[in-house]
Amino acid sequence: MLTITQTLYDQIVAHSRADHPDEACGVVAGPAGTDRPERFIPMLNAARSPTFYEFDSADLLKLYREMDDRDEEPVIVYHSHTATEAYPSRTDITYANEPGAHYVLVSTADTDGAGPFQFRSYHIVDGVITEEDVQVVQAY
Repeated sequence: MLTITQTLYDQIVAHSRADHPDEACGVVAGPAGTDRPERFIPMLNAARSPTFYEFDSADLLKLYREMDDRDEEPVIVYHSHTATEAYPSRTDITYANEPGAHYVLVSTADTDGAGPFQFRSYHIVDGVITEEDVQVVQAY
């Protein structure tokens, strides 16, 4: 299960909506070994595409060095889908290289009649997708 604060949830959704019609992407880092997302890090979609996202390699290198210096790890890797449901695509599965991370997908398309977005979380390990519940809390 992914447990996330309302503030972080709102920040991810706001970033996804702000970058629409392009896919948004980013990371939420947390203290190494805790599985507790704490620090919201919106990233630039270097692909600037409505159907694909890509972290800029220099930005990603800088982020990993910063997380290492702060004894953090990527707890959440998130991106948005602008025209499809919040479910990992084949490309998403291929690029999922953090087996301990929660992969959050936000759909900014109304694909299920439930409103203008979906917020779903997955573990993706060795190509296997496992959806997990999301618990939104006020604080940890």
